[in-house]
Amino acid sequence: MLKYDDFLLSIEQESEAPENLSITLKALWYEGKGDWSTAHGLIDHLQDRESARVHAYLHRVEGDLWNAKYWYNQAHAKEFHGELKDEWIYLVKLFL
Repeated sequence: MLKYDDFLLSIEQESEAPENLSITLKALWYEGKGDWSTAHGLIDHLQDRESARVHAYLHRVEGDLWNAKYWYNQAHAKEFHGELKDEWIYLVKLFL
């Protein structure tokens, strides 16, 4: 099982996400690298709650709060009102 510190280290040292990551963690990994487009492309077509939760976060990053609210609702999750970085950390730890 990958630990949080190892996840961060892989973002710093690798050019591609580790193969053993779930799709939600891969999306968060690419967003952590600053590649929003790849992150969004990984989950844009998925309908499960975990993907919807990451999708909501990505639309917050984009600044599209209406769309983010839609995806929080799809995930059956409350909107996150803290800093984007705090939400990213929360989600990574949740899905690890």
